[in-house]
Amino acid sequence: MTAWTTAQIPDQSGRIAIVTGASSGIGADAAEALAGRGAEVILAVRNHVRGEAIQARIAATHARSRVTVSVVDMADLGSIRAFAERTLAALPRIDILLNNAGLGLQSRRAVTVDGFERQFATNHLGPFALTGLLMPGLLQSSAPRVVAISSIAHRRATIDFADLQGETKYNAGKAYGQSKLADLMFALALDRRARAAGSKLVSVAAHPGIATTGFIAATEMPAVVARAANALVGLFGQDSARGALPGLYAATMPGVAGGQYWGPDGWLEIKGDPAPGRISPQANDRSAQDRLWEVSERLTGVTYPALA
Repeated sequence: MTAWTTAQIPDQSGRIAIVTGASSGIGADAAEALAGRGAEVILAVRNHVRGEAIQARIAATHARSRVTVSVVDMADLGSIRAFAERTLAALPRIDILLNNAGLGLQSRRAVTVDGFERQFATNHLGPFALTGLLMPGLLQSSAPRVVAISSIAHRRATIDFADLQGETKYNAGKAYGQSKLADLMFALALDRRARAAGSKLVSVAAHPGIATTGFIAATEMPAVVARAANALVGLFGQDSARGALPGLYAATMPGVAGGQYWGPDGWLEIKGDPAPGRISPQANDRSAQDRLWEVSERLTGVTYPALA
């Protein structure tokens, strides 16, 4: 694919987009790009002050932008339910849901207020619950899209149904890879369900390659290790603005079909322009997708409504 930039995003005037994790990195850059092309954007963030800083940054560049900040903790089902209730009451519809918020490489196992392993909760259970709870608003749109942000780390991962929460044996890399594999499997399973229902909903996934997003700084690794890791990302990867492009392409471009997976087109999909990415065989395992869906419904208490 030839070079693609945010200038090629179609006019988004009249469309409403929610971007989770929009207070920094890829989420902030994606929100700014959508606002710059005319979308009304809700910054779904854990920290209101940081969200307001991004809101001000966007307003300084796009004076006519319509951007609001709304707090949600993607590791807290109560916070997710409250956010969904407020959002459905305030908005006539939702055209784009970009499930970008993520957490990774937590060296020690930690649990959420709901008792779930933190990476799995933030990266998969939270987006699963949020999407289901916001589905009535999405189905009010004439062309709704849900984008799940996965990772190239999904390729070496498996879903360990026997120890899904890492209670028996916790490994940071394994937990992260499993959560991002779950993201991709969720996107594919949602697409299958939408197609079977004859729904207008498009469920698609994307990944940023390796990007300087502030993600490493947010992990629990020692500062010196984090600095070295970020230096390597800067050398071999790409900045957060370019890391946001595959998700933006998936969220906005005509012709994007449900079940697709977008990432950078360069070597090993580490960096480059948006292009179809490689989906691992385990992500395409439909029986595992269905089992994960059932487990996710049970753990979150969220059952999806009819999709059409």
